[in-house]
Amino acid sequence: MEKEQDPVEELDAGEASAAQAEAQAEAEQPPETQRPDNEKLGLLLEDARSKADEHWDQLVRARAEADNLHKRHQRDLENAHKFSLERFVNALIPVRDSMELGLDAAQGEGADLTRLREGSELTLKLLSDVMAKFEVVQVDPVGEPFNPDLHQAMSVQPQEDLPPNTVVTVVQKGYTLNGRLVRPAMVIVSQATPGKLDEKA
Repeated sequence: MEKEQDPVEELDAGEASAAQAEAQAEAEQPPETQRPDNEKLGLLLEDARSKADEHWDQLVRARAEADNLHKRHQRDLENAHKFSLERFVNALIPVRDSMELGLDAAQGEGADLTRLREGSELTLKLLSDVMAKFEVVQVDPVGEPFNPDLHQAMSVQPQEDLPPNTVVTVVQKGYTLNGRLVRPAMVIVSQATPGKLDEKA
C-alpha cells in the first residue's frame, strides 16, 4: 500500500518553487531602486558639467581682465617714463623764450647794455624760480667747512685768516635734486700756513 504524501509537505514544496521563481525574476530584471539611482547620477553629472562650464567661462574672463590690466599698466608706465619731464619742460620753455628775446636784442643796432643786463638778470631769476619749483637747490659753499658729500676739492690754498678745510673759492657751483646730489661743487679749500703748522708742532 502506497504511502500518501503529506499535504503540508506538498504546500512547502510549492511555496519554495514560487519563491525561487520570484527570486530568479528579480535577478533577471533590474530592481526598482536601481532606476532612480541611474537618473540621479545622470542629473548629478549634468549639474557638474554645467558648473564646470560656468567655472571655465569665469576663468577665461578673469584671464582676459588680468591681461587687459597688465597691458594698461605697461602703457601707463611707458607714458610715465616718456612724459615724466613734461611739467619741467613746460616751465623751462618761457626761460628759453626770454633768452631768445635777449639774444635778438643784443644783435640789434645800438643795443643798450643796461637793458641787456637787466634782461639777463630777469631770465636768470626766471630760471632760478623754475629750479626752486622742482626742488633743484644750488650748492654754493663759500666760507663753509669742506663737505666731501657735497663738494669736490680742486686744490688747496694756505690761508691765515681761515681755519683749515674751509671752502675759499667755488670754481663751479653744485646742485641737488630733492636732497640728492646731482653735481658736486668744485671748490678750492684752505689749509694751514707753514708757520702755523710749525707753531703747532
